[in-house]
Amino acid sequence: MTSLTPEQYKQKMQRRKQVQEQRVSQAAQEKGLIIVNTGNGKGKTTAALGMVMRCLGHGYQVAIIQFIKGAWEPAEKAIFSKWGEQIRFHALGEGFTWETQDRDRDIQKVYEAWNLALNFIRNPDFKLVLLDEVNVTLKLGYLKLEDLLVGLDEKRVDSHIILTGRGAPSDLIERADLVTEMKMIKHPFREQGVKAQAGIEY
Repeated sequence: MTSLTPEQYKQKMQRRKQVQEQRVSQAAQEKGLIIVNTGNGKGKTTAALGMVMRCLGHGYQVAIIQFIKGAWEPAEKAIFSKWGEQIRFHALGEGFTWETQDRDRDIQKVYEAWNLALNFIRNPDFKLVLLDEVNVTLKLGYLKLEDLLVGLDEKRVDSHIILTGRGAPSDLIERADLVTEMKMIKHPFREQGVKAQAGIEY
């Protein structure tokens, strides 16, 4: 990096500030977003839950529908219960597919979760709906992509939907407003045999 004098640094930061202020002034539109967190790295649900916390902090009502993961009681369910009626948390899966080993029942549970999710998507009281691991259900063929896309069309203009999970299909990525891909560089389970730990994985 080129060494700058204090005056040169100040001028550089002033130019950067002007550019940033211009960008902010041009971004005047508000709209509800379709947000996709995908990729093979850790942190997709965690990032989504950060947005849940922000919405709760603003006093908005939030719904979380967990597909697949319902076989255990995640710590976030315990903490979110303290918000009472401001948040609805439903873990409706029965575990990962290698645990359940019953495709027909998995599909049934996924559609139970999806129909409940649609109720929240249509409900004007809910600002944010998190569909956790829904991308996995699409990848496995449990939830039809066309059903999901039709459901997203019912989203109100001022509400947000977050869809998490690996393998988000290209049509969903195209529909989304914000897409983040988590890339795994290292993982302690794979490299070191470290088991899932409280506070980190659940």
